Amino acid sequence: MPYANNDGVRLAYEREGPGNAETVVFVEGLGYGRWMWRWQHRAVSDDYESIRWDNRGTGESDEPDGPYTVPEMASDLEAVLDHAGVESAHVVGASMGGMIAQQYALEYDRARSLTLMCTSPGGPEEAPIPEETLERMFGVPEDADEREAIRYKMRPAMTEGFWADNQELIDRIVEWRLDSDASEQARTWQAAGVEAFDVHDRLGEITQPTLLVHGTADRVVPYENGELLAAGLPDVEFVTLEGAPHLLFIERRERVTDRLLEFLDDV
Repeated sequence: MPYANNDGVRLAYEREGPGNAETVVFVEGLGYGRWMWRWQHRAVSDDYESIRWDNRGTGESDEPDGPYTVPEMASDLEAVLDHAGVESAHVVGASMGGMIAQQYALEYDRARSLTLMCTSPGGPEEAPIPEETLERMFGVPEDADEREAIRYKMRPAMTEGFWADNQELIDRIVEWRLDSDASEQARTWQAAGVEAFDVHDRLGEITQPTLLVHGTADRVVPYENGELLAAGLPDVEFVTLEGAPHLLFIERRERVTDRLLEFLDDV
């Protein structure tokens, strides 16, 4: 496992695929380990070099004292790509990872394209996380064990039908999360960065070709935030997934992966 270093913070990453190909780097959401991109990572690595890494406070990366900021986490991404010797990369981010990707495109020059999923530009026009979702994410019952707590927090990010029909997969996801997600403290520190994030007035500076994917049934980052991004980005293709939830890269993984591959092949 290689490690990049950003001002004393070790950042774990892995790479797969042909070394002489274009690079795709995946950026995770709040609290999630790099497992969350397992389907897209596998598909992409047939024809592209694929890099997944753990945000600070997550998985095999260090957990420095926080709170963290999105610019700080974007500088972590720069450290990873620099250590890996990558001159340019297609940056794919979801939720908080999409915020990191936007910040990265604004501050650094290695982003060749962006794919932003279920994310927001922040700012005063942002549609906030619904109160009932916040209560699920940060108000876990005191008597819940670790597995029950993960299930409790995750449920608003999936549709009710998928939840009912895919308990075996959800059990596996719970185990992956137990093994490699951020600690509760690091998750809180990452959440502070999400809350403070605001690049709404700078979206016009993001000139890279961008694929934007958002579900209309997102109960974590409401769909209106995807519309805000689509209105502000100069070179964007906005894909609306009707009825898709926040974790669309899991629940609609075949559609999302196919569209990502099409975009990467065309850009």
